[in-house]
Amino acid sequence: MTPDWICGSCGDEWPCATKRRRLLDEYRVDRASLSVYLGSCLAAATQDLRAAPVGSLQDRFIGWVPRTPRTL
Repeated sequence: MTPDWICGSCGDEWPCATKRRRLLDEYRVDRASLSVYLGSCLAAATQDLRAAPVGSLQDRFIGWVPRTPRTL
């Protein structure tokens, strides 16, 4: 729920642990789209949560996404 970016179900910071698992499941075959989605959420959150350090928002919104090794 914006502008506070809290989970509407549990009240934790969004994305909460449950939402993270659901997002990983939903985007399991398209990690790039998940990154784009979370990047857009991060951009919006930086406007809503101006007092929060940008580094902590980056960790919160995209830092938890597992990186997959690139194949050439």
